[in-house]
Amino acid sequence: QRDAIPVLRKGNNLVIDASPGSGLLVAWATPLLMRIDPEATGPGIVVLCHSDDVAGQQAEVVGRLAAALGHRVAALGSPWVHPARADVLFGTPKALLAARADGDIALDGVQAVVIDQAQLIEAAGGFDAIERVMDYLPAEAQRVLSAQPASAAVRDLVQRAFKRTVTIPAPEADAPPKRGGVRFRIGPDPRETTVLSVVDDVLAEGARHVLLFCGTEDRAADAGDYLTLHGYVAGAPGDTDVPVWLAVDALEARSAVGDTAGVVVVSADCPSDPDALDRRHAIGDEGGVVVLLPREVAHLRALSKRTGYTVTPFPPKPAEHSSIAALRSRLSKALEGDDHAPYLLVIEPLLADHDPSEVAAAALWLLDSAQPASAGADQPVVAAPGAATPTPSWAKLFVSVGDRDGLEKGDLLGAITGESGVGGDAVGRIDIKESHSLVEVHDTVARQVIRAINGTTIRGRAVRADFDRPRKSGPTRRPGPRRG
Repeated sequence: QRDAIPVLRKGNNLVIDASPGSGLLVAWATPLLMRIDPEATGPGIVVLCHSDDVAGQQAEVVGRLAAALGHRVAALGSPWVHPARADVLFGTPKALLAARADGDIALDGVQAVVIDQAQLIEAAGGFDAIERVMDYLPAEAQRVLSAQPASAAVRDLVQRAFKRTVTIPAPEADAPPKRGGVRFRIGPDPRETTVLSVVDDVLAEGARHVLLFCGTEDRAADAGDYLTLHGYVAGAPGDTDVPVWLAVDALEARSAVGDTAGVVVVSADCPSDPDALDRRHAIGDEGGVVVLLPREVAHLRALSKRTGYTVTPFPPKPAEHSSIAALRSRLSKALEGDDHAPYLLVIEPLLADHDPSEVAAAALWLLDSAQPASAGADQPVVAAPGAATPTPSWAKLFVSVGDRDGLEKGDLLGAITGESGVGGDAVGRIDIKESHSLVEVHDTVARQVIRAINGTTIRGRAVRADFDRPRKSGPTRRPGPRRG
């Protein structure tokens, strides 16, 4: 962000050698939003993504930034109101071409185009469509491309279509010295459950203390609360009475820890740059762990090359119900035959971003999770007649429309069921407040509902939906001792 924002604010073309986890989205979105006119009649910024899901997710994030500047954001391929009127439009290259061909979208007013993770668009088969999109854009439109790694086709596109281009970061002149090893574990968001499993495994390996780094003090406090709830009492760095130390600033933590023998560093979020990685994981014993979202693996691998660390997977222990021998036997039989050859078309694009062992492990997980719980069973598990249906858990959602907008409960229920496709029995209590509403839905469909109604319009008002996370009153929490 420090390097990219000044370049883009000047109107220069930019190639960014980075991937999600590095602060990439804010790096290009902030300066471009500041440069374009929010009163334009059509898209001023077009963002090309490799899938409809990614386009929708990124539009939601940028939408929060854009609202402060008066911009409208939309995405093709997911529920957004009037994408043709958006100042910032996200979509796959093929979806954008289809919308233009139908006369829904005009591209002659585009001031900037962003090609996000071009190597993934290439793997998804959309690279030829990028070339056709570029043909419809004004020649003076600013160009931004991110890729990690950049394939030969991506480099060729940059050479032909990007004039007077700046590349960030600049290529390294010399290989960095070897600094040791860092492990990583991939998990879902929010990350607390993965952090808990890592802390448990690291302490079981014999670590004296875990030094847990978080991006902010609030995140550190949340992680500490979650760990303490599960019996792993967390406190400030250097507190010899607790097994887990919470930290945000690496220099302060190093000073407080003193003797680092037996201390293993765990990063609850992916370090954003080489300095952050080195400042954290140079502390303590080798073998620290970084908790990652799937999309951040490429970013960590790039950081490791620039800092001299080697990175290796740190997979969790297999689930107790898994039969490792049975899985290995089935895999061996599959390798002996020819029936698996068509699946190579699925695997090959993944190898651009993942180690083959990671892809194989993910495939085995999918295979194992699809099997019945009892090892070796060939028949699906069927509930016994008359067995009680499990009571669903409820999640509470925040929705940014309320009584002042003339909202009725039927309006909100209709929007949720109509946009998300969930049944009315999955929606519980609806509490309409003055400026917003709180809705209970089954936790199994909560994220589906949030994605579906975000950006829609109810009673003439654009909707913002998220999990309801009320803040506690009082001063900002800081990492400190927490007793179980």
